[in-house]
Amino acid sequence: MKAYFDHEKLNVYQVSLAFNEWIGELLPSIEAKAAAKDQLDRAATSIPLNIAEGNGKFSKRDRARYFDIARGSALEAAASLDVLVSRKLMAAQVISAKQQLVQIVNMLMGLLKGLGYNFETQTALVREEGDYSFSFEQEQEQEKE
Repeated sequence: MKAYFDHEKLNVYQVSLAFNEWIGELLPSIEAKAAAKDQLDRAATSIPLNIAEGNGKFSKRDRARYFDIARGSALEAAASLDVLVSRKLMAAQVISAKQQLVQIVNMLMGLLKGLGYNFETQTALVREEGDYSFSFEQEQEQEKE
């Protein structure tokens, strides 16, 4: 297929379209009406749309923002697949789809690094070893604010 726009030349865009093709074949097979099914559709659709929009931005900061949103949508799509499998609304055969999502996330991380995205200054991910304790005093202080 001839590329008319720059985003169409991006490998990550092409992989995200392949993922969307797979999702398009999968969704009709899920008979139940489930929020995760609709969320999977929206998240999968969001990936190439944000890649295209981000690639069209002139500033590095704007491009990085949209690529990061696309990365988040890929992670959301993976979680949606997990929810559908855990609810037994689809077969557990999602390995190839997850591999595509890993590839998409890795490619987007590469684009973000190329734009000078500083991962160290971004908010750290929540990890299990974190302290989740919340005291009654902290709650009262927040209510006063």
